[in-house]
Amino acid sequence: RGRATELPRPLPAITPMTTPALLPLSGRRLPPLNLGASAFPHHRATLRLSEKFILLLILSAFITLCFGAFFFLPDSSKHKRFDLGLEDVLIPHVDTSKGGKNLGGFLIHGQGHDEHRHREEEERLRNKIRADHEKALEEAKEKLKKSRDEIQAEIQTEKNKVVQELKKKDSKPLPPVPLPNLIGINSGEPADPDIREKRNKIKEMMKHAWDNYRQYGWGHNELKPIARKGHSTNIFGNSQMGATIVDALDTLYIMGLHDEFREGQEWIDKNLDFSVNSEVSVFEVNIRFIGGLLAAYYLSGQEVFKIKAVQLAGKLLPAFNTPTGIPWAMVNLKSGVGRNWGWASAGSSILAEFGTLHMEFVHLSYLTGDPVYYNKVMHIRKLLQKMDRPNGLYPNYLNPRTGRWGQHHTSVGGLGDSFYEYLLKAWLMSDKMDTEARKMYDDAIEAIEKHLIRKSNGGLTFIGEWKNGHLERKMGHLTCFAGGMFALGADGSRDDKAGHYLQLGAEIAHTCHESYDRTTLKLGPEAFKFDGGVEAVAVRQNEKYYILRPEVIETYWYMWRFTHDPKYRQWGWEATQAIDKYCRVSGGFSGVKDVYSSSPTYDDVQQSFFLAETLKYLYLLFSSDDLLPLDNWVFNTEAHPLPVLHLQERRQTLDKTRPLNQASTGVRNEALHI
Repeated sequence: RGRATELPRPLPAITPMTTPALLPLSGRRLPPLNLGASAFPHHRATLRLSEKFILLLILSAFITLCFGAFFFLPDSSKHKRFDLGLEDVLIPHVDTSKGGKNLGGFLIHGQGHDEHRHREEEERLRNKIRADHEKALEEAKEKLKKSRDEIQAEIQTEKNKVVQELKKKDSKPLPPVPLPNLIGINSGEPADPDIREKRNKIKEMMKHAWDNYRQYGWGHNELKPIARKGHSTNIFGNSQMGATIVDALDTLYIMGLHDEFREGQEWIDKNLDFSVNSEVSVFEVNIRFIGGLLAAYYLSGQEVFKIKAVQLAGKLLPAFNTPTGIPWAMVNLKSGVGRNWGWASAGSSILAEFGTLHMEFVHLSYLTGDPVYYNKVMHIRKLLQKMDRPNGLYPNYLNPRTGRWGQHHTSVGGLGDSFYEYLLKAWLMSDKMDTEARKMYDDAIEAIEKHLIRKSNGGLTFIGEWKNGHLERKMGHLTCFAGGMFALGADGSRDDKAGHYLQLGAEIAHTCHESYDRTTLKLGPEAFKFDGGVEAVAVRQNEKYYILRPEVIETYWYMWRFTHDPKYRQWGWEATQAIDKYCRVSGGFSGVKDVYSSSPTYDDVQQSFFLAETLKYLYLLFSSDDLLPLDNWVFNTEAHPLPVLHLQERRQTLDKTRPLNQASTGVRNEALHI
């Protein structure tokens, strides 16, 4: 057959001698020809050969069957006959001449050798077989008498036993690790009675949020406080993983709500299972679950939290199986299959997602002695260091297959924010030994200040977004965390610019407070513009909502810790009152859809980060500085406190208490070298 585009060629003229075989058969049918037997003199011989061939195949199959029977049917030397009754089975022979310890030979009842049989042993075994057989029959009869529901209940009980056994196998004991010197995990009681009263109000709000989740959404990821039922989003997959429980644990602990903390611990111990067929966000599960479990472990010392964190981390590791080592955005906890968000530029991974793993993964290596977690995040860092950055800025998208940037969009808000935060916090968490991370942070902040930070006509400092060579004069609520980041990183900045960055943090805090103050509800919108006469105000309807976000309050807290300027507590109290007035409902707390409306509608979601971050930062804002002091604790991007690692002390302790061989010492040092 020729190509479809070829023209048919003309056929040659057919002479009387031309046979039909010369003509193409695909385009026509030939009439039957009655040529007689003489036209094909070998016809019968051909048929005979075919018949012989078929007979040969049958004969070969029969021979193969015989050989198979010879090799695979029971050996008569080992069995008396095929129709043995229950009694005539393999009986272990105990050779008395060898002290009854001949474990190799087997003899069969009925084949002679009476002098070698141990009849009492034979009879005992036969009776045991009869008894087991009768017992099995009785159990089967009892099963048949039971109802379908009873049988299903028994099956479920057996399944639960199997699951518990698997959990025990997964709960491998981890090596003992000396905890860092934990300072400031209790109290923080303010001396001022007015401040104490405000702090108690925030604690009451936490109790209201937790109690309603406990009543209406227990075990679900989040709560719908108006519908009074559980809620979840695609970042947690399709499973009930109790995100609010894990996220809220450390807040409960530092507030002294220990009964509630124990409720959460019990649920995690009995119900938190990661062997589920569920596709989750690597980033969200890392910061909320691993971060929350690690913080709960450090605060309480309960081993179950450390064990669960390590189990979950193992489920996330397959996400790193990409050509570049840049992890996928999502991974299936059961199959380990990963993929990226469909909306991301050219199938890229997100900077703020793969760049926000360092703190938790370093702590995992610290607690387990396994360098695999540390190596994963350090590989990401090394790759980023080798790449060209347009204008010194990190684009938000990186393709995990090619290792190339996607769309040139840079933001200190969504898609980029916590990457910069974790560069700074990696340095702080290492007791300021990770100078490589500090240099990357300083370089990035200089580029951000040059290209993204501007001052509006009204004198408000804001951080815009860089999109394909142009600055968009819009700032998101998420970006408001940067005020606290600049203040946190002021000490240790280049060229003795600590005062400059502390002032920059104060200016960002002021701008974000204005975004709250210029609304009807005194709660900030999701994003706000700085175009023309519009400043710190949302323009689009889909940017006017408030979903209980913490970033502005986070900056208030950091600025309070570094300056003790009372305006930050004042602003924090304004936000507390607004949340309690407009977001509180009888079933918990809900976001609102329009902060510029005097009668807003609710979105009916109590976010897990409201308990993990918003209420925690408010509580810390009205606590004394000795509660979780910043010299000893570093907060992950979900506000879960992790201790500063004094790694030199850890190494010296291990060298004294656990002498290891040279090979294991090398692994340990790799895990500890940050």
